[in-house]
Amino acid sequence: MAKPVYPTFDIHNLVANKSHNDLLNADRFRRYLSSNPHLEVAHNHAFYHLVYFTEGSGEHVIDFVTFPVQKGMIYFMRPGQVHKWYFNEGVDGYTVNFSSTFFDQLFINSNFLDRFPFFDQVAAHQVLLLKEDTQQQVEQIFERILHEQSEKQPSAQLMIATLLLQLFLTVERDDPKAIKEETAGYNSVILRNFQRLIEDNFKTIKLPKGYAGLLYITPNHLNALCKDYLGISAGEVIRNRVILEAKRLLINFDLSVGDIAQELNFPDNSYFVKFFKKYTHTTPEAFRNKNYKQLVSGNRYPTI
Repeated sequence: MAKPVYPTFDIHNLVANKSHNDLLNADRFRRYLSSNPHLEVAHNHAFYHLVYFTEGSGEHVIDFVTFPVQKGMIYFMRPGQVHKWYFNEGVDGYTVNFSSTFFDQLFINSNFLDRFPFFDQVAAHQVLLLKEDTQQQVEQIFERILHEQSEKQPSAQLMIATLLLQLFLTVERDDPKAIKEETAGYNSVILRNFQRLIEDNFKTIKLPKGYAGLLYITPNHLNALCKDYLGISAGEVIRNRVILEAKRLLINFDLSVGDIAQELNFPDNSYFVKFFKKYTHTTPEAFRNKNYKQLVSGNRYPTI
């Protein structure tokens, strides 16, 4: 596949206070921004990325959805997501980047991150405004992470890993959606497995009955779970992932619309165009042209 218009950065591409390897880095956000001017363009990461804001304002765009920037806001991103930010003066906070294998040292598979709603593929779930008492707890954890990284004491990596777990759990307790998921028990497990299966199969399996079969439940059961806990049907969950991938591919201007239709396993170009227009209310070419103008001029992304 052709090289995308947006660059993909790995941890070693970043200037930041690093641990003794390229599995993790953490820094104060203002310093991180000034040290990495190449991050001002739209880009994606090959690692997990999170930022917490202690001051400043502006906008942050994740996978074509725009969010405000303000004190007490934290956002989480998975590898592969496209983002760009537009900051006003005085923005600061903390940032942590870690690889998908960082938690192996605790003998924890990175799939455990899927249990947290803010690490799913839905941008709206990944941005949270924390309560004031939670903000204080989170800032103390970030300070401890920076201290462990700079002091380089024995087992510092293990300590940072446990601090990150504490951070995730602290944020989870602040988030009503996470509490609802945890009390869902078995149903929550089914939903997480459904979302994981979509991530692996959305290009080839586009109907709920295919996923229901893999989960050993009925399509009606799967649809009821999605409506109860996600507020949308199972079919819409699948379609949203296909459309998101289509948008990511469309801002790769070296790919034709036909190439993208083939990549996403649509039977032909016209079917893909009809599908995209039906659910986004714009054509693939119109979406691409609008993004081209904004990428070249440096203006904001659309929030289609």
